[in-house]
Amino acid sequence: MRLSRFYLPLLKETPADAQIVSHRLMLRAGMIRQQGAGIYAWLPLGFRVLKKIEQIVREEQDRAGAVEMLMPTIQPADLWRESGRYDAYGKEMLRITDRADREMLYGPTNEEMITEIFRAGTRSYKDLPKMLYHIQWKFRDEIRPRFGVMRGREFLMKDCYSFDIDEAGARRSYNKMFVAYLRTFARMGLKSIPMRADTGPIGGDLSHEFIVLADTGESAVFCDKGLVDMDVPAKDIDFDGDLQPVIDQFTSLYAATDEMHDDAEFTSKVAEDSRVSARGIEVGHIFFFGEKYSKPMKAAVAGPDGADINIQMGSYGVGVSRLLGAIIEAYHDDAGCKWPVSVAPYHVGLINMRSGDEACDAACEKIYAELEAAGVEVLYDETSARGGEKFARMDLIGLPYQITIGPRGLEAGEAEVKDRHTGEKTNLAITSVSAEIAKKVKAALDYA
Repeated sequence: MRLSRFYLPLLKETPADAQIVSHRLMLRAGMIRQQGAGIYAWLPLGFRVLKKIEQIVREEQDRAGAVEMLMPTIQPADLWRESGRYDAYGKEMLRITDRADREMLYGPTNEEMITEIFRAGTRSYKDLPKMLYHIQWKFRDEIRPRFGVMRGREFLMKDCYSFDIDEAGARRSYNKMFVAYLRTFARMGLKSIPMRADTGPIGGDLSHEFIVLADTGESAVFCDKGLVDMDVPAKDIDFDGDLQPVIDQFTSLYAATDEMHDDAEFTSKVAEDSRVSARGIEVGHIFFFGEKYSKPMKAAVAGPDGADINIQMGSYGVGVSRLLGAIIEAYHDDAGCKWPVSVAPYHVGLINMRSGDEACDAACEKIYAELEAAGVEVLYDETSARGGEKFARMDLIGLPYQITIGPRGLEAGEAEVKDRHTGEKTNLAITSVSAEIAKKVKAALDYA
């Protein structure tokens, strides 16, 4: 993509209401534009990152055996009355009425709807187990939406729901999602820590939040630092095999959000030099809640003896749009974002230091074509802006690699390459720079 064709409205000044780094940088880098309290338009740069995150989530859900579908954003109130949650949910639910005076709502979550869909199409225990998911926009009317996409009112979320004949099967489904989440966040460059958590309005008796440690996290978290060093399962893990050893490994050390924290247990189980007390960002939440929805909504199947059995359910959420903010919180410096290759809007920023110069233009066009042919995504700055402005812009948007072509370098047959994460600059031969960068990008993406 040529920068002259791209829409990138940068801000020189940070809006006064942007309190945390990710909100400030997303606004300054032209990734989002606020349209109302907690409601944002996703501009091209931010939208590209959002789609990268969404695709990683999708790939790991598919790998775990979940099947994608799509449910509507607007739901009938009657479904929520069946489960008993319509009046209990609170003011966070946006309630609306259509022209026929039917009570509707903008879905904050989908347990009721997926239960209705499943009960309408499933009759026998032989049809189980199943896991269904979708990636859809939600709305929760937060009393104080703040921190940009970290706590907005409208947000993109992945919801997965499992359906099993008994608790043992449900826990196997739970384990699949547990492992899928570890891999999902690791592929985005995040170290997520599964922590015991309160089930809240979703319900159930088994729940884990996946937390990324960050100073701007919304809640206090407590864990053994050994969890930070654990390796996540490899991409060839057998999701149909026994995953319990993985879950046992990641739950053997103390980790809890503030709602579930027991200070006496923490100090007795964790050595003083291994205790971590920090702030955390929730990026995923998984629940096993058994018959909480299937029983009141009469979602049963015929068992082996013909008698009806209420299905056992679990719910598994990932905040797709929230993840964008979490990644920035984890990877940034004073100059701007520092995107991991897997979610970067573009892999490379190509800077032409003297647009209009025949030799610089020719060298840049050649490198641009070579990188794109190798599958590397390039944002090519061929504008007439000053060099300092070009460098500052590239640092702000945080592409993993910057390639700079200028008259001096060309005379020496070299291009300057900057690694945005480390800040290291190296000079590479013009003839090999494309191949070298393509190799680095491919190596980073091969984790998948």
